[in-house]
Amino acid sequence: MSELTRQAITVAHRVWRHRWVGVAVAWAVGIAGVGASVMMQERYEARARIYVDTQTVLKPLMQGLTVQPDIDQQVRMLGRNLVSRPNVEKLVAMPELGLTQGPGGPPEARVDSLLRSIKVEQTGGNNLYAISYRDTDPERARKLVSALVSLFMNSGVDSKRRDSQDASRFIDEQISLYEAKLVEAEGRVKDFKLRNIGVASPSSNQDFFARMAAISDEVNRIRIQLSAAEQSRDALRRELGSEDPQLPENAASAVSATPELDSRIDAQRRQLDDLIRRYTDEHPDVIAARRTIEQLEAQRRRELDERARSGRGRGGSAATNPVYQKLRVSQAEAEADVAALRAQLGVQQGRLAEIRSQAGQVPQAEADLAQLTRDYEVIRKNYEELVTRRESAALGVKIDQTGSMADFRVIEPPRVLPWAVFPSRKQLALVTLAAALFAGLLASYAMTFLHPTFGSERELRDFIKRPVLGSVALVADPRSVEQVRRDRLQLLGAMGLFVLIYGIWLVWIFLRPSALA
Repeated sequence: MSELTRQAITVAHRVWRHRWVGVAVAWAVGIAGVGASVMMQERYEARARIYVDTQTVLKPLMQGLTVQPDIDQQVRMLGRNLVSRPNVEKLVAMPELGLTQGPGGPPEARVDSLLRSIKVEQTGGNNLYAISYRDTDPERARKLVSALVSLFMNSGVDSKRRDSQDASRFIDEQISLYEAKLVEAEGRVKDFKLRNIGVASPSSNQDFFARMAAISDEVNRIRIQLSAAEQSRDALRRELGSEDPQLPENAASAVSATPELDSRIDAQRRQLDDLIRRYTDEHPDVIAARRTIEQLEAQRRRELDERARSGRGRGGSAATNPVYQKLRVSQAEAEADVAALRAQLGVQQGRLAEIRSQAGQVPQAEADLAQLTRDYEVIRKNYEELVTRRESAALGVKIDQTGSMADFRVIEPPRVLPWAVFPSRKQLALVTLAAALFAGLLASYAMTFLHPTFGSERELRDFIKRPVLGSVALVADPRSVEQVRRDRLQLLGAMGLFVLIYGIWLVWIFLRPSALA
């Protein structure tokens, strides 16, 4: 026989000597477990799962048109803040949940208990949330989880809408403020311009020295043009003085004084020749053509007479040299150009003298105007940017009213698990049975240390470290044998009764109707 087997047999003999202590302890533990399972209330878990889809169609379409917050971060914050004291207080105040009735202490204690019992966890992804709650009333647990789901979905919509409205209200206030600043800045610029008319030059982008340099350059340019125009005029005068205004007699007679009338008369004569070849002299067209020729010739004679009389009235004849006439026209144009350039030069010299006379006050006025204009431009830029932001915010509010940038989907509706959570009555009964049997064995084994005995000579010799001279055997008589038999029957009856009663208890627990039925 091995040493391990021998020790096991020895321990079994020791435990058997204290068997009634183990039976008593097993009965005590079993009775305590039955009482605990009768007194306890089973808890049921209700759960739901929600998926928040932040990749909607509106998100890429609204890119650049409106302000887009970090929806994923907002959803994560909603998940963390769902189980907060204000939200739980709302749940406690709901009469349909029945959280204000029954035991549970004052409202603050109920709120603290719910804060510890409600669980919101991210499962299976960043935007997948699981909501669970355990309660002794399964229907109340389901209603509370359903209320949490509604609160979670509505809080997302309400928070975004509230943020958009707050942003619009803030932007409107800032626009009103900047509008008043803009009107004030415009008034300051207007008053400054009225006080400094003719000193500052708001219509020009150049400063005082740049304008003075530009006008000086313009004066020099006009002087150069005037000098060129005067030289051209003098050259025309010299050419005109050397040119004879009258052509020679033979050349003058070859030149017609009325070229236009002569050409018309020639045309009418050609037309008359053509009509005579086709018609008689009495034809109306022939008569009309001859009458027209006579009228044109009479007009030509009148013009010649008028020119002759006008030439005698002026004391001389008109110039007949065409070159002379052209030179006279060019000279007149040159005189006009010189007069115009002299007028421009006078105006620009006057402006230059005026600017030079303002050299002491114009730079300071321009610096002050630049400062006022810079302040005005900054305010105007901020004002226009705020107006643009208001349009974006208004578009965001409309988006929140017509749609949602995040879609809340209930993946698993609120439901109660079909079994009670640990520890349930069934689980507690089985655990109590195992604990009673183990406690009985452990108590019997513990008694061997309180009342130690030696089961063999070897144990005694190992303990006292002395040789054992001998041992006395026990001879059982019929009376002691009968007593042992009755003791074993009593032990069997006690354990059988324990198993029978506990078995009936287990059958009743497993067959009784559940609270979900």
